[in-house]
Amino acid sequence: MRVRVRLFASLRDAAGESAAELVLEPAATADGAWRGLVERYPALAPRRPSLAVAVNRSYAGFDTVLQDGDEVAFIPPVSGG
Repeated sequence: MRVRVRLFASLRDAAGESAAELVLEPAATADGAWRGLVERYPALAPRRPSLAVAVNRSYAGFDTVLQDGDEVAFIPPVSGG
């Protein structure tokens, strides 16, 4: 199945792009998408503990099962004031 992954802020900077298409096994989870993304962009690996994930614009867990065509967003913590 194919999913679109969106990257924001420091993740976008580290990957050098704001989105990626991934081909995953059927019934893959958001964590599986993260692992696929890290294969492509190894510099992202240490950022996992602080991320939020959204699937189709709704916050979700890394254990959320994905469907073909889903949009997954990995969101780093926001800072500022």
